[in-house]
This record gives sequence, C-alpha cells and structure tokens, in this order.
Amino acid sequence: MDPIRVGIVGASPDRGWAVRAHVPALQALEDFRITAVGTSRTESAERALRMFGATHAFTDPRQLAQDLEVDLVAITVKVPAHAELIRLALAAGKHVYCEWPLALNTAEAESLAELASDAGIRHVVGLQTRYSPAIARARQLLAEGYVGDVVSATVYSARHLGAGTRVPAWAAYTLDQRNGAGIVEIVGGHTFDAVEYLIGGFTDLSARLTIRYPHAVIEETDTAISVTTPNHLLLDAVTADGVVVSAHIHDSKVTNGHTRIEISGTAGDLAIVSGANGAGGISLSELRLLGSRSEGSWQPLQGEDPLADMTLDTEVGNVARLYAALAQNIRTGTTTVPTFDDGVHMHRLLDAIRRSADTATRVPTS
Repeated sequence: MDPIRVGIVGASPDRGWAVRAHVPALQALEDFRITAVGTSRTESAERALRMFGATHAFTDPRQLAQDLEVDLVAITVKVPAHAELIRLALAAGKHVYCEWPLALNTAEAESLAELASDAGIRHVVGLQTRYSPAIARARQLLAEGYVGDVVSATVYSARHLGAGTRVPAWAAYTLDQRNGAGIVEIVGGHTFDAVEYLIGGFTDLSARLTIRYPHAVIEETDTAISVTTPNHLLLDAVTADGVVVSAHIHDSKVTNGHTRIEISGTAGDLAIVSGANGAGGISLSELRLLGSRSEGSWQPLQGEDPLADMTLDTEVGNVARLYAALAQNIRTGTTTVPTFDDGVHMHRLLDAIRRSADTATRVPTS
C-alpha cells in the first residue's frame, strides 16, 4: 500500500519533541513518509526539510494542512497553539495526531473532539505510554487474572525537572499555569491514563495540589521567575470496581527521579518500574514489569513489543508503536488508538483533581 504522508507542525531541526521522537518513529515505519515540515522560520523549515527528507517546507501551518501531499498532520508544538492548528487540519480534511495535552482546557478539548467527529477523519492524542511494552504486557496479565481480583494501586512518579529550583530555559514555560503544561497536565495526564488503561476509570477522588517551590531560576541566565503550577499532586481515588488508588506525583526531585506503579490483587502483584532514565516521568522512561505471586519475591516479566525487531529507544519506541497502531486503524477502519475523546476524558479527570484541591472535598470524576 502507498505510505501515509505526514506533515509535521513544529518540526524544528534543533530541538523539541518532533526531532526527538516523531521524526525517528516515522522514519522507522514503512507505513509512513514525511512529506512536509513546518516551523516558524524559513531557515529552520528548509533545514528540517533537508534533515528529515521531506519534499515541502512551510512557515504557514494552513498551507501545510492544505498540501495535497499530506494525509496526516502531526502537531508537536506547545499546548497553547494546539487548538488553532487542529482546526486548520480538520478544515483541510486531514487526519490529525496531536500531542498531549490536547488543549488548554476541557471546553476547548470538547470542541475539538466534536469537530473531529464531524469531520469524519482519524484523530489521535499522544498518550503513548499505553504503548510501552511493560504496560501492554501488564494489561494482558491483568485480564488473564495474574493478580486475581485487583484490590489496590499505588503510584509514585517524581521528575528531576526543577531540582534545586533551577530549570533550563526550554522548560520555563511549563511552570506558568496559563500554558497548561505543568506536572498536573503532563505527568498527571500520562500517568493516570496509563493507570486507568490498566485497572479502569476512576469514579471519585480526593486530591491536594501544592506549590512547594513558588520561585525558580532559569539556569542559562540566572533570571528569577514565579512558579504558578503545582510541584506536588496527591490523590486518593477509587474505580468502579472498588479498586483503591493512591498517588504522589511531584517535580523538583534532587536525586533518584523515578516512577513505580504497584498493582496488588488477591493472588499476586504487578509493578511497573522506570529504569535508570526515569527522571523525566512515565512517558519518557523505559519501563520494566515485575510480578510476584505465591513465592513472594519479585520476578521480571517480559513485555510485549510489536516492534521488537527494530532498535528504538524508549521515547521513539512508544511513539512508533502508537503510529503503527494508527496506520492499522487507517487501513482497516478500526479504532484502537487513544482519540480526542480519550483526551477529553483525561482533561475532565484533571478538572476533578483541581476541583477537589480547590474545595478540599471528595468529588465525582464526571
């Protein structure tokens, strides 16, 4: 079959999520071909064209979306620009892959999901942690009854970002609540999506959000900035099946940033644990799966990897597996990837967390 032709908005050749993950993921898959790249400057767009092997370079995202040699628009820019770029792609009748968070707020996300549904195209939100081999295998084992009836889940995820209240310049925008890219949205969204994917959706919760470090310094310039996004998120939740969930997510971990999700049941336990590169949170970490049953000791369990024959690092691998699933969905008319509707669900869950924190009460998630 002809490859699915992709136009990447935010295809900086210097740094960013596109060059780190999307470009190598797409280049590794025969189902896709990068035909167009878009950046804000002509010089960088032309360099991206040459570096990534594209045929068209744009500084106007509308022109990229309308290019006849683009079937799928991948949006890899900062969150505040997502909605406008999605609307341009939908208006051009193109499939859309938008990075998480889908939008700045739930109302905006709901509007985009409705537009995407009306457009009749394939829409994907980048909740790629579902495609970690450890997560996929854990989901399979839970369905097979490895732990028996699930009783509880305990979640811990700490990032190194902001350790000692110093941050790199590229990350400063994540500390401004108005940009929708703090730990609640990024680490919370990716982590809770993975947890719900494994044990089912939360029905009600109690949460606390805390800004323990209200000031930070940009490393490159020693410029002081205010921090308006929470550094810490504490959660107590329950699923429809009565599984109790406790979680602590935080930034500014000076040492040993890592993630651990431990799922306990009546017959055993599973643990999803980040490896040595775990300081960036669950979506950027290589995850290992451990299991324990009657013997009482943890044993490594092999994850399921549909791209095992390829040499892909963690960031690239998870995105590549999501793209591979999307290609199958486009070819067969099925829907297995996380869609804009899944994005809306996660935005609503994060709203419930904020509402509980603001009111100091337990709240329903919908």
